[in-house]
Amino acid sequence: MDISLIVSNILNPPILFFFLGMTAVFVKSDLEIPAPMPKLFSLYLLFAIGFKGGVELIKSGITQEVVLTLVAAMMMACLVPIYTFFILKLKLDTYDAAAIAATYGSISAVTFITASAFLTELGITFDGYMVAALALMESPAIIVGLILVNIFTNDGKRDFSWPEVLQEAFLNSSVFLLVGSLLIGVLTGERGWHLLEPFTQGLFYGVLTFFLLDMGLVAARRIKDLQKTGVFLILFAILIPILNAGIGLVIAKLIGMPRGDSLLFAVLCASASYIAVPAAMRMTVPEANPSLYVSTALAVTFPFNIIVGIPLYLYGINLFWR
Repeated sequence: MDISLIVSNILNPPILFFFLGMTAVFVKSDLEIPAPMPKLFSLYLLFAIGFKGGVELIKSGITQEVVLTLVAAMMMACLVPIYTFFILKLKLDTYDAAAIAATYGSISAVTFITASAFLTELGITFDGYMVAALALMESPAIIVGLILVNIFTNDGKRDFSWPEVLQEAFLNSSVFLLVGSLLIGVLTGERGWHLLEPFTQGLFYGVLTFFLLDMGLVAARRIKDLQKTGVFLILFAILIPILNAGIGLVIAKLIGMPRGDSLLFAVLCASASYIAVPAAMRMTVPEANPSLYVSTALAVTFPFNIIVGIPLYLYGINLFWR
């Protein structure tokens, strides 16, 4: 593997600020991001990437490649929780296995955004319709996880409301803003992009950098929870993303995606949710231990993907697409 890809990725300002946030926790600095700010940064990033994706989607149009990619995205969002559930069942009970499987079947929007910034830095183009794949992959894993709990527990019908679950899965703030921004980008096209470009483009890297600083703080604080997970889950949180990314790359090659889109698709397959799915699992599967599914996704998989995974997946693409 070309180590220069990893070095280039690590030396990007957003990644260095992620390390700075982690270091602040390790040295017991009192560095703190005020509570409302990370939420605002998250909403801004979703808005900016969704709006740009909509503008690019209207440029490219709905082609066979777009349709195949979106179908593949939905398929992976449904299949990943199923096979990871049976792997996790080797060591965990049904509740924890289903919650973690749902977490890894869903996606991390920030990992996707970081990969987009990485491609931009390297001058590799990618299509806006990948944002639609991002939006489609966030929610199905929640539904699959709950179905698995219902099938593999003996307590009959579980005491939760399916309408509430579906609302949480498909109308949570991140999905709603992402899809809404995408549609507005489609409707306004180039005219809308020129009007908002100073806001959506000029501020993007600065906000991403500040957000990853906060993510470094949060991830470092979660590391202590890894003591409860054991070696099995730590290995799972590293190896499963690599496996999922590999499957994603095979699918991307079969569809004929270009390099940039292939990397983003692999990153979507490899990432794990640490916001939407944990919120849904706390509400619907209270028997599951949140320290397991949050700490593995946030303290292991997220740092692995943004530091090593993204350049590793691009290296695989460079081999397969040569």
